[in-house]
Amino acid sequence: MAIKLQTIRDIRNFITSELASLYPPRETESIAMIILTHVFKDKTRAQLLSNDEVETGSRKTDAIIRYCRDLKKGKPVQYVTGETEFYGCRLKVSPGVLIPRPETEELVDLVIKENNNFQGKIIDIGTGTGAIAINLALNLPAARVTATDNSVRALRIAAENAVINHAHVTFVKADILKSDTKMSESFDLIVSNPPYVRYSEMLLMNRNVLDFEPHRALFVSDNDPLKFYRAIFNFAEEALSPGGKIYYEINEAMGMQIRKLSELFNYRDIRILKDINGKDRFLHCGKS
Repeated sequence: MAIKLQTIRDIRNFITSELASLYPPRETESIAMIILTHVFKDKTRAQLLSNDEVETGSRKTDAIIRYCRDLKKGKPVQYVTGETEFYGCRLKVSPGVLIPRPETEELVDLVIKENNNFQGKIIDIGTGTGAIAINLALNLPAARVTATDNSVRALRIAAENAVINHAHVTFVKADILKSDTKMSESFDLIVSNPPYVRYSEMLLMNRNVLDFEPHRALFVSDNDPLKFYRAIFNFAEEALSPGGKIYYEINEAMGMQIRKLSELFNYRDIRILKDINGKDRFLHCGKS
């Protein structure tokens, strides 16, 4: 039997009913709004909420049904629509590239607020979609921003996102875990959200993360969970200018270990900062 979705209200009701067995009500409502804003790009969120009776058309109906089919398989809504919103920017995402998280928005906000009128050079290590680098370039316009990743796919998506958002970022393919990774210039700020979820914590992750998002961008061995941070500190020995600073996103359970690692590399002004949920989520340190 053909499904008839004649109005925005029909679409919202259809999405929430289709996903009711998979997600709690608040999350289904959030997903429904993400789908609606994607399908009706010419309407604001307020218009979508107030114009329930707007006619939709068969092409939009087909798209909604197709999206729900993918969502019911557990596919993240960001991969379904091919985009996400991050710190006010619209970013393209695709399978194989990590979906940026709200915690990383907090990291970006922290760096911007603590470095107002910054005029130096910034490097974002492990850029993924380019979320960090692009927003730092947009909000610290006097800075020169470089972003690295070891994934060609991620760098391609990040470069597209920079163009979409009119941000000037230099993208470089580099693997921070390789000891010979060097840059031709030094930087005043290093920012990174490296993989930090231990494999033993996989049981705590949702199915849509485990089944669809790239494990190499998320997980690290329990035997060496700080390997990316150690590699960045080694890189920073030459790449970070005297007086430069590092900002990390971190595993909430690893704050003290990363602090000790920072001390081993003789950093000063070491601060562990909490996210909006009160969890240890960020580390700041300065180079003498």
